[in-house]
Amino acid sequence: MSLFDSPFFQDAYAQLESAGGIMKMDPNVLERLKYPKRALQVSVPVRLDDGTVKVFEGYRVQHNMTLGPGKGGIRFHPHVSLSETAALAMLMTFKNSLVGLPLGGAKGGIKVDPNDLSRAELQAMTRRYTTEIAMIIGPDKDIPAPDIGTDGQTMAWMMDTYSQLNGYAIPGVVTGKPIAVGGSLGRAESTGKGLAYCVNFAYAHLGKQITSSTTVAIHGFGKVGIPAANDLYAQGAKIVAVSDYTGGIYDKKGLNIHSVVEWVKQNRVLKGYPEADAITNEELLALDVDVLAPAAIDGVITKDNMKNVKARMIAEGANGPLTKEAVEYLTAKGVFIIPDILCNAGGVVVSYFEWVQGLQAFFWDLDTINKKLHDILKLAFDRVVDTQRKHNCNMKQAAFIASLDRLQGAMRLRGMWPG
Repeated sequence: MSLFDSPFFQDAYAQLESAGGIMKMDPNVLERLKYPKRALQVSVPVRLDDGTVKVFEGYRVQHNMTLGPGKGGIRFHPHVSLSETAALAMLMTFKNSLVGLPLGGAKGGIKVDPNDLSRAELQAMTRRYTTEIAMIIGPDKDIPAPDIGTDGQTMAWMMDTYSQLNGYAIPGVVTGKPIAVGGSLGRAESTGKGLAYCVNFAYAHLGKQITSSTTVAIHGFGKVGIPAANDLYAQGAKIVAVSDYTGGIYDKKGLNIHSVVEWVKQNRVLKGYPEADAITNEELLALDVDVLAPAAIDGVITKDNMKNVKARMIAEGANGPLTKEAVEYLTAKGVFIIPDILCNAGGVVVSYFEWVQGLQAFFWDLDTINKKLHDILKLAFDRVVDTQRKHNCNMKQAAFIASLDRLQGAMRLRGMWPG
C-alpha cells in the first residue's frame, strides 16, 4: 500500500485542502503539508514461544516538526499500514498546533493483533521495534506514546530499551509511562477527560447544561470511552449505551457505569454484561441521544450510515471517526460536532505535561494537571468557535483553519532549507 491509498489518508488530505481553500492559505505551505517529512518502515522479527520466527511490519512516520519534536502514539493493530500511520501523523501535526503545544506530528505502529501474542512475545516485539526506530526517536526528536493496542507497560519497555541502547535512563523518550518510571498523574484518563471537558464547553456555548436527562452513547468503551463515561456519569448524565468490538449494551433508563467498568475489568469485554440489552455497534450509532461519542477507530460514520445518525451533538473521541462527507451532511442537519483534533487532544496535552515534568525531574499534583488541561482545551475550543464564526464554515474546518493559521505562521518564519 502506498502513502495515499487508504480512505483515511485521502479524507485527512481532503480536510486539509478544504480548510486551506477557505482560509486562502499560502499554496507553498499547503503543498509542504500534504506530505510527511519522514516515513520509516521496519521489519520486526520476533522469536515466538514455539521457537519459530515471525516478522511483523512496523512504521514510524514524522509528518511535520516545525513547532518542535514529533509527538504521537504507537498503535498495535491488524489494520496498521503506512497510509493509515501517515494520516494519523498528519492529524497529530494539526492537533498539536491547535492546542498550542511546542510539538510536531508523528505516529507509529505495528501490524499485529496484540491479543494473539503472549506477554513475552509482546515484550520481544516492542523491544525490537524500538531498536529499529531508535535512530529517529528521542526526547528532543520524537516522543512516542500509547495508542490502540498499547499501554503503559509498552511504554516502559520502549523507555527501557532506548535507555539500554544509550547507557543511561532516558524517561523523556516516551510518555504514557507508569508513574513508577516517570509517568504523570492524570495521563491514563486524560483523553477521555478532555472529551468530557469539550462536551461541557459545547453545552455552555449552546446555552445549555448537562442534567440527568442528558442522554449519551459512547462507541468504544476503552482508554477514551471509559474515562469520558466516568466523568459525564459523575456530572449526572444518563449514559444509555456503550460498545466495544464485541458489540454494545443499552438501557434507556441509563447504565450503571461503575458496574459496567467493573464487568470490563473482570471480563475484558462488554459481551455478556447481564444488566442491559445487547445491541450492535451500528444500532448504537443510530440511537436518538443528545450526545454521541465515537471513541474507537476512524471511519465509523460515513456516507453509508450518516443518515441513520439522530444524535444532536457528536464528540469525536477517536481520530477521524466521521468522514468529510458525514461531517458536512450532519452539520447541515444541525448537529453540533466537536472535531477530533480538539475533542481528543487531552491525551497529547497531558503527554506534553509528562514530557515537561520528566525533563525538569519535577512532578505536579493531579489538581494542577487537570486545571492546566481544562484551561488549554477551553482556549482552543474558544479559538475554534471564533474561527467558525469568522469563516462561516463547519466546526471541523474551523479547527483545521485555527491550527493551520499557527502552523503557517511558524513555517513562514522558519522558511525552507535550502531556500
